[in-house]
Amino acid sequence: MPTISIEPMYLSREEVSKFISLSEDVIYKMANQGEFPKPRRLSNRRVGWLVREVKEWAEGRPVSDILPPENTGHSNR
Repeated sequence: MPTISIEPMYLSREEVSKFISLSEDVIYKMANQGEFPKPRRLSNRRVGWLVREVKEWAEGRPVSDILPPENTGHSNR
């Protein structure tokens, strides 16, 4: 029997934070300011972000002129 893989429709706040590499506090602030998708009510006590909306937001971000710093060769080990 083939394995079925289904992409989630909703992400929790922790999952959204990991997905887009921003803190949960920044996500809430941006959502309240209309700069990030607002969560959807899934039940009386739970909300989630629609994966499609988070992906569309991420893909719509402008390309940055800021380059990452050069590798110094320093190891944190």
